[in-house]
Amino acid sequence: MKVHNFNSGPSILPRTVMEQASQAILDFNGTGLSILEIGHRTTHFQDVLQEAISSVKQLMDLSDDHEVLFLHGGATTQFMQVPMNLLDEKATAAYHVNGIWGKKAATEAALFGNVTVVADSSDQQNTYIGKDFTVPASASYLHITSNNTVEGTQWHQFPETEVPLVADMSSDIFCRPADYKRFGLIYAGAQKNMGAAGVNMVVVRKDLLGKVSRKIPTIMDYQKHIDAGSLMNTPPVFAVYVSMLTLRWILQEGGLTEMERRNKAKSDLLYQTIDSLPLYRAQVVKSDRSLMNAVFFLNDPSLETAFLDLCKKENMIGVKGYRTVGGIRVSMYNALPLSSVEAICDLMKDFAIKHG
Repeated sequence: MKVHNFNSGPSILPRTVMEQASQAILDFNGTGLSILEIGHRTTHFQDVLQEAISSVKQLMDLSDDHEVLFLHGGATTQFMQVPMNLLDEKATAAYHVNGIWGKKAATEAALFGNVTVVADSSDQQNTYIGKDFTVPASASYLHITSNNTVEGTQWHQFPETEVPLVADMSSDIFCRPADYKRFGLIYAGAQKNMGAAGVNMVVVRKDLLGKVSRKIPTIMDYQKHIDAGSLMNTPPVFAVYVSMLTLRWILQEGGLTEMERRNKAKSDLLYQTIDSLPLYRAQVVKSDRSLMNAVFFLNDPSLETAFLDLCKKENMIGVKGYRTVGGIRVSMYNALPLSSVEAICDLMKDFAIKHG
């Protein structure tokens, strides 16, 4: 049975990654042990971790100025860990809020210091990326959410700023090339474009650390994790392994340039279909539409249940919009094949003929 996986996360993984991960559960690299059984301080796992770190640096073209960490927890943990490490109690951080996750991040940061919200798109239901804003020169950093999974918006050109730029890239990490060296810190939960749920990647510029006066709990201190090589405590071994396999797959498939080419082809096809059929509407302004998460609505809301029922019948999974937004959401992460987008576009056309 062919299933089209449009889940927003945890989401689709490359078939080869799942096959290799499945085999490793039974026998990891001919050791006779499962990946679930190997010690995290053995050379077996250290080789996995080092390949994952090296792949991130290669894909992002990073120098030794940045460190790569694989840590417990999802991106939500970073809502507190970032300000804990970078924001002094009497200092101010700038937050750019374009949706639910940016708002949550700003709320958590306010527990550790002052927060200035420099832009907030809630006046138009977060259907655009606010670009006319000023960042205080004294700010410790500017935090953005590079892609808004819930609302379907994405930064296509990152803001220029004199202060360190911090980004939650959970839902568009490794979907395209960018000048990643510009960022002071990047964090991302793995479960959308980089692997299995349970691990979160942090890329941090080392010179930003050690500048806050507060005492940081050991397990929350980035510098301590750097010193321990992401092995301060037992890491989520299997999730790191799946991330390593996924990163390897990205490199083998042609890297970020090829991911961007595929992602643009998928998103262009879907948005063209939405725009060409009067039954549907996408509320996000065209210049800010996400390559990863397309959010749209039926102009006749009474037809939504029938549309979702048809998707279910045709094995199209995960298309119901987020509970606070509603509508339809089609997530198109790296591993989603173009054929799945073609299938849902055909379904949309057929549905429009019958109900338009």
